[in-house]
Amino acid sequence: MRKLQLIFMAMSMFLIASPAFAQSGASPTANTWVPLAAGIGMGIAAGLCGIGQGNATASATLALSRNPGARPGIFIFLILGLAFIESLALFTFAIIFAKVK
Repeated sequence: MRKLQLIFMAMSMFLIASPAFAQSGASPTANTWVPLAAGIGMGIAAGLCGIGQGNATASATLALSRNPGARPGIFIFLILGLAFIESLALFTFAIIFAKVK
């Protein structure tokens, strides 16, 4: 219990002290790479979501070929999983839209 208390105390000290080291003014060239990084980030997010959706669809197709009677349950979880995967790409887009000026 004592070790856990010391760990949490040390973590809180690091988190409280971190704003003290923040820089007050950024150089004008600091934001020139933001649109490029946003485009690369959206590309990575969209690509990985596409891979995830492909894997989910392939697994659902395999499950349906092995057990056609379980179609309603598989279909519900497939649609739910695809919606969650797609929401990750939409969240990335929303963050990029809010960050890039």
